[in-house]
Amino acid sequence: MDFELTEEQRDIKKAAKEFAEGEFDKELALELEREHKFPWDIWKKACELGFIGIHFPEEWGGGGYGIFENALVVEEFCRVDSGIGIALSLADFSSEIILRFGTQEQKKTFLIPITEGKAISSGGFTEPDHGSDITIMSTQAVRDRDEFVINGTKTFITNGTIADFTIVLCQTDFDASPPYRGQCTIIVEKGRKGFEANEIGEKMGIKMTSTAELSFRDVRVPVSNLVGEEKRGFYQVLEFFDESRIEIAAQAVGIAQGAYERALNYAKERTQFGKKIAQFQVIQHKLAEMATKIETARLLLYKAAWNFDQGRIDPKLTSMAKFYAGRVAVEVTDEAIQIFGGYGYTTEYEVERFYRDARITEIYEGTREIQKNTISSAILGKLK
Repeated sequence: MDFELTEEQRDIKKAAKEFAEGEFDKELALELEREHKFPWDIWKKACELGFIGIHFPEEWGGGGYGIFENALVVEEFCRVDSGIGIALSLADFSSEIILRFGTQEQKKTFLIPITEGKAISSGGFTEPDHGSDITIMSTQAVRDRDEFVINGTKTFITNGTIADFTIVLCQTDFDASPPYRGQCTIIVEKGRKGFEANEIGEKMGIKMTSTAELSFRDVRVPVSNLVGEEKRGFYQVLEFFDESRIEIAAQAVGIAQGAYERALNYAKERTQFGKKIAQFQVIQHKLAEMATKIETARLLLYKAAWNFDQGRIDPKLTSMAKFYAGRVAVEVTDEAIQIFGGYGYTTEYEVERFYRDARITEIYEGTREIQKNTISSAILGKLK
């Protein structure tokens, strides 16, 4: 068993680190956060260098790499800055559904612009009345000759107001039992009549990332916007979640690493009671625990990413990676603030922002409770 990255993977990790350290300016990050702005200029540069969509095949504008390499990029981006890192890593959100299940024409039309810095994608799955439960959809798509007519509402949608298109999970067969067997995914482009996106309001963290409510009122899209087979939408989204959980775990590991490094450097510089606070055993133990948790989360993340790239779908493993990495990110960033003391509570030292951004990794793409449900279901199987 080889625990070493390949030379190419090390180069990717190094390139992502150098790009982030060169472009993710601290003062700019604070400005973007205060103004709730997406880092457009940095995103375009990241696209030009091939970081966005690195896991897409070359024919669709990507780098031809796997989920593992994408995780390495996301980890490094979030290590340098949690807000910018998350915003960039989610710029291609849910486009993998088109990559895995779309037609050649859909891939050409929607994936290439993402890698070229000309489009941002979004996924419309969560609904106000159902939350994490996607087995039931109130959003409906009714076939009318060569079009679908969509009505409904989606909420907490990543990139909602800035996305050029959204992949919407809809109910198309109203007699299906159970209902999720009658769902499909449909691409809805920005600007379609009856389609509106509005920000949900102030958030605790990820303020550079749009989080919106989407409304569909008799929105007409061509049948050619259907992704894959009709009645397979639920299963497509489940497979996408298996992939996206890895990316969220990478965000969490990167955030934890970034907060830890800031706390470590501060502990070696800060003097109290006549000596560096890193000389106090209580601080040493905090740092030891933080480092151990991060290393464990990273190993679980890398295993989940590697396993996915082998062509194996394992919801238990990806749920473990996301659940554990998210918990570690929150715990590590919390301890980082504690090490900084009063300074950690201010925006100047960044760790408070890392803490706020870390918290979402336990919520979106399935809460930690949902991840535990998936894990326990895999462990227990069907109980009689």
